[in-house]
Amino acid sequence: MTRSQITYILSLEKNKSFSKAAKACFVTQSTLSAMVAKFEQQAGIIIFDRKTKPITVTTKGEQIIKYLKNINREYHLLDEGINQIKGVESGNIRVACIPTVAPYLFPLMLSEIGRTYPKVTFNIRELTTDMIVEELMAGNLDIGIVSTPLDIKELIERPLYKEPFVLYDKREIKKISKSKISIDKIDYNKLILLEQGHCFRNQVRTICKLRQNRKIKNNIIYTSGTLESLKKIVQINKGMTLLPAFSISDFPKKELDHIRHFTSPVPVREIGLIYHSNYIKTTLMKGIEKLIQQKIAPLVKRSNSNKIDVIRPF
Repeated sequence: MTRSQITYILSLEKNKSFSKAAKACFVTQSTLSAMVAKFEQQAGIIIFDRKTKPITVTTKGEQIIKYLKNINREYHLLDEGINQIKGVESGNIRVACIPTVAPYLFPLMLSEIGRTYPKVTFNIRELTTDMIVEELMAGNLDIGIVSTPLDIKELIERPLYKEPFVLYDKREIKKISKSKISIDKIDYNKLILLEQGHCFRNQVRTICKLRQNRKIKNNIIYTSGTLESLKKIVQINKGMTLLPAFSISDFPKKELDHIRHFTSPVPVREIGLIYHSNYIKTTLMKGIEKLIQQKIAPLVKRSNSNKIDVIRPF
């Protein structure tokens, strides 16, 4: 068994196609196919059912894949450990962030991260929370930025900041009040929520429960990974929604007139870093954590104030 074989098998398991797996590994399809077949022959176990389209993993193959993912993670740990011993912050760091945070967080920090760690290549993606957890567990990701807490045994969480929600009210009424509003005073018949496999965490769960306990007509639950799509849906349908405070940073003055803040308890979400308990590059990870907190601190302070004015991070 070689490291290349493990890479090829895991790529095939992920892509479910020999051609796509070979392309992802930068090898020819014949090379990848031969190496996978050689591994199966040596192990005496057929990992992939080639008769199905797309290719599927056999029952015994699933067990093998599980072991190979663990071994692959250990290989990555070895690479990281060697660099730690050398005292060199270099190599690749694979970071993923949920789509409702990435567009507002990364523009603040990417340039400075690049300058601070010039020898590190940062591979950054937007993924859902479930996908981030899956990739961390499989060793395909180093750091995730998600809404916490998740309370997953194998993962370590480091809170970054708490972001309040605001109410975006586009109903057809004469004038939107700028006074603060209580959660239980929301018109749930006009409420359109972004669902990402669960209601917004922490205090926003209160809204989910209130919505479920009331007789709601024409209530829309919009399933999407982007807040920008949600904003447009709300505008077109003359409804209301909850938005993270940082997501209104580019709102024009006309749209800010439709923003209302909440009375206590204010719905908030906690954003944190998560990584596997076996992760070695903790010094680099803590450096990234500190940089994010420094960049986000002024925005957190402003969003927690009593002012209605826009948060402009750019």
